[in-house]
Amino acid sequence: MRISEFRLTRFQFARERVIGDSQVRADDVNIAALELIDEQGRTGLGFAQSLFRPLPALAEMIRVFQSEVWPGFEGQLPLGLVHRVNRPRGGNQRALSLPFEEALQVALWDLAAKQVGLPLHRLLGSRRNRVRAYASGLDFHLDDSEFTALFGHADAIGYNAFKIKVGHPDFERDLHRLDLLTKTVRPGALVMIDSNEAWGAKEALVKLTAIREAGFKLMWVEDPILRHDFEGLRLLRQGAPWTLINSGEYLDAAGKRQLMLAGGTDILNVHGQVTDVMRIGWLAAEMGIPVSLGNTFLEVGVHMACALPEVEWLEFSFQNFDHLVDEPIEIRDGWAYAPDRPGHGLVLSESARREWSRPALLPREDLGPPPFNPRVALAP
Repeated sequence: MRISEFRLTRFQFARERVIGDSQVRADDVNIAALELIDEQGRTGLGFAQSLFRPLPALAEMIRVFQSEVWPGFEGQLPLGLVHRVNRPRGGNQRALSLPFEEALQVALWDLAAKQVGLPLHRLLGSRRNRVRAYASGLDFHLDDSEFTALFGHADAIGYNAFKIKVGHPDFERDLHRLDLLTKTVRPGALVMIDSNEAWGAKEALVKLTAIREAGFKLMWVEDPILRHDFEGLRLLRQGAPWTLINSGEYLDAAGKRQLMLAGGTDILNVHGQVTDVMRIGWLAAEMGIPVSLGNTFLEVGVHMACALPEVEWLEFSFQNFDHLVDEPIEIRDGWAYAPDRPGHGLVLSESARREWSRPALLPREDLGPPPFNPRVALAP
C-alpha cells in the first residue's frame, strides 16, 4: 500500500470578508489541495495555503513538488513516513520553496489512517470525539457593524466563548471593541483577546491592567509580545495573574519546547502539522501545560485536539472553505466533533474541483464573488 501518485489542485477565490489582525490583512484565498494516492486508489488529502500572496500557476507548483518532495515519497509507506525523524544539518535544514509542509503531514496521516481503517483521532489515541470550540473573528479590519454581525451570528448559533483582535495604535479602540463584544454576546460568555505581538512586555502589562480595571474579564491573552521574548512572557505571567498567557503560535516545535522550558506560557498554541503537534503535545502533557488548537484548515485539528490530554479548545474563525469538501467538520452548540469516518474524514469535493480550481494565476479583480457558505453567513 505504497504511495504511487499525487495530484495538486490550485484554488483561488475571494473571501467573504477581509480577515486580519494588528499586523496583516487578506481578502482572497490562495490554496492548493494535495492528494497522495496509494496503489489501491486510497487518497490522503491535505491543503497548502498562502495567506498573503498568490500561489504560482499549477504547472509551476507541480514542477516544484516533483523536484523537492516527490523523490522522498514515491513508493513509500505512509505509516513509515509519519514518524520519520530527520537529521537537520547544514543545507539539509531548509524550507520547501512552496508551503507544502503542513499539507504533507495532513495528507500522510489521512492516508495512513485510511489504510488501517481508523478515524485519524482514533489512530492518534483519542479517548473522546469532541472538543470545545471558540468563535474567532479575525476581525481587526471589520467596522463596528460588521464586527457586531459576526459575533452576534456566532452567539446565535451556540458559541459561548469568543476571541477578538486587539493591538490597535489607539488603545481606546481596543476597549471599545471589548465593550461592543460584551454587549453583543450572551452574559457570562468567555472572552479572549489576541494582539499578535503588537505590544512590548511592559506595555502589555499596563494595557492588561487597564482592561481589567475597565471591568473586562479575560480568559486569555494570545501572543501579547514578541514570540522569542521568553523572559518577558514569563514576567507577564507573573505580573498579570488574573488572566492566562497563550503563546507559541509563531514558533516551530523546537521553539515551543524552549518556550515551555522557559516558563513563558500558560497555554501552548499549536496549529495543523499533525506529527509536530503530537510530539510537542506529548511534551506539554509531561510538563502539565494545556494546549489550544489554533486555526487549522477546515478544522482538521479536531483530531489532534481529541487525542491530546491537555487540549480544551479549538479555534473556529468563520472562513469560507466548506465548499471545498463533501462534508466539513461538524461544529454544534460550541463543540467540534471529530468524524468517525476513516482518515480525517474530509474528501475533496469534485464540484469544487470543477467550479473553483484555477490552474492559472488570476488578478484579484477577476476573482468574482466569494463562494457561499451558510455556516459563515452573517445574520442581518
